[in-house]
Amino acid sequence: MTANTEEKVYRLDAIKWLLVVAIVAVGVVGNSHFSAESILYRALGLLVLAAVAVVVALQTAKGVALADVVRGALVELRKVVWPTRHETNQTTLIVLVVVVVAAIILWLLDTLFGFIASNIIG
Repeated sequence: MTANTEEKVYRLDAIKWLLVVAIVAVGVVGNSHFSAESILYRALGLLVLAAVAVVVALQTAKGVALADVVRGALVELRKVVWPTRHETNQTTLIVLVVVVVAAIILWLLDTLFGFIASNIIG
C-alpha cells in the first residue's frame, strides 16, 4: 500500500509576510494621512486592507496552520455543554455569597489586628 502524500510547498513565504506588513503599514499611514476624512470611509478602508492582509497571510504555511487551529477550536467549541440559565444564576449567586463572606472575614481580621496594634502602640 503506497500512500502518495504531497505536501504543499509554500514558496515565497517571506515575501508574502513582507507584503502583509506593508499592507498594515499602508493602513496605518493612510489612516493618519486621511484623518480629515469621515471615520466611516477610513474604517471601511482599514477593513478592506485587513481583509486583503488576512487573505495574503492565509497563503503562507503559518497562515494555513493558524486556520487549522481556528477550525479545530470551532469544532471543540461546538462540543461544549453550556450551562443553563438557572445553573449560571446559581453559580453566580454562590460566588457572590463567598466573596461577601470572605470580605466580612477580612474586615473583621483587619479590625481585630488594628485594635491590637493600637493597644500595643499606645
